[in-house]
Amino acid sequence: MSKLIHSAKLLTVGGMISILSACSMTNDAAPVEPVQSTTSRYDLTQMLKQVQMNSAEPLDNSAQFSPNKHHKTLVNYVEQMALDLVDTMQTELDTSIAVTSFVDLDASLNNSSQLGNQLSESFIHQLQKFGYGIVDFKTTDQITMNPRGDFVFSRDIEQLADQRIASHVLSGTLIYRSNGVEVNARIIDITSKRVVASSNKILPYYVLNNADIHLQRASIN
Repeated sequence: MSKLIHSAKLLTVGGMISILSACSMTNDAAPVEPVQSTTSRYDLTQMLKQVQMNSAEPLDNSAQFSPNKHHKTLVNYVEQMALDLVDTMQTELDTSIAVTSFVDLDASLNNSSQLGNQLSESFIHQLQKFGYGIVDFKTTDQITMNPRGDFVFSRDIEQLADQRIASHVLSGTLIYRSNGVEVNARIIDITSKRVVASSNKILPYYVLNNADIHLQRASIN
């Protein structure tokens, strides 16, 4: 019986020695850093606040879209508008149409620009292709010659025909938007003032810049 008690004491003492040895080894080892979750690096509350601030900021309308490469030209837009006019035309094909400068949509309706004059010149060609009779009222009754050249066009009303030579007129207005110039074109019956065809397009600024179109008002000499 005494031998069994002695053996039990030896086992208890041995177990305690093993526990103390393990504790000593643990204390001697380098401390283990707790594993941190990668998500703790981000402040989700701050991120949400930043998103809300960004969404609340007004858009910069001055930042105009300008593609690095494009194949659009001013002629392409005039072709589309001419097709719109022909599709909505409520008159006969043999109608005689005079084309005037497009003007800024202001109080006077009497201010044009390089763009306004270029549009009128382009529409003359496009409607002529569709078979409509185009009247060039700037043509004088005689050819003027001088050292600078030979001329047949004039804006002097006294040199132009004094009788009505067109039954309709094509013209329109220009409105300057943040992304381009809005063009409103229409063909009007001169007698009744009835609009017989119309079209609307926005000419992007990058197309006008590529065509070297200046938007300043045309100078008066």
